[in-house]
Amino acid sequence: MSTRGLSEADQRELARLRWRCRRGMRELDRLFERYLEREWGAAPSREREVFLVLLDTEDDRLWHWFMGHDAPADAELQSLVERIRQLPP
Repeated sequence: MSTRGLSEADQRELARLRWRCRRGMRELDRLFERYLEREWGAAPSREREVFLVLLDTEDDRLWHWFMGHDAPADAELQSLVERIRQLPP
């Protein structure tokens, strides 16, 4: 997704989120980067809020969710995890 269609505020938020998505686990970094590039700009505000919750989650827990070894108890989190998992590489 190009940043051309985003407001200045959204562009600043996207830059801040890119920094927060640097997890130190390459696989998680790539999953989050993919979501930011392809989905975040068009995402509704509630989905953006859920994404922030994902970013506040511990890496070990995220890894288990994204690998399918465990699932978040929250349905919105689970839905977003599945959407991110299904994004093509």
